[in-house]
Amino acid sequence: MSFAQILLKSLILPILNIIFWLIIVGVIMSWLVAFNVINLNNPTMRQIYDIIDRFNRAILDPIRRIVPPIGGLDFSPIVAIFGIQIIQNLLIFKLYPLLA
Repeated sequence: MSFAQILLKSLILPILNIIFWLIIVGVIMSWLVAFNVINLNNPTMRQIYDIIDRFNRAILDPIRRIVPPIGGLDFSPIVAIFGIQIIQNLLIFKLYPLLA
C-alpha cells in the first residue's frame, strides 16, 4: 500500500464522512429548532447549534447561490450530500487503484 493510498483511506475519506454527517445533523437540528423541539434559549444548545450552523453555512452557501430555494425548500444539503458521495466514489473506485 502506497503512502498516497494510506493518506486517502485514513485522512481524506474520513474527513468527507465527517462533513456528510455534519450536514445531516445540521438539517435535523434546523428542523428541531423550527418545530421548537430544541430551545435555543439554552446556552449549551445554542452553542452546539451555532457551531454546526457555521460549518454548514461555509459548505452550503456557495451551493445556495447556484441552487436557490424552490417553493421555500432548501435543496442545497441534498446537492452537497450528492456531491460528497460522488467525490467519495471517484476517490475510491477511480483514484485509489491508480495510486498503487
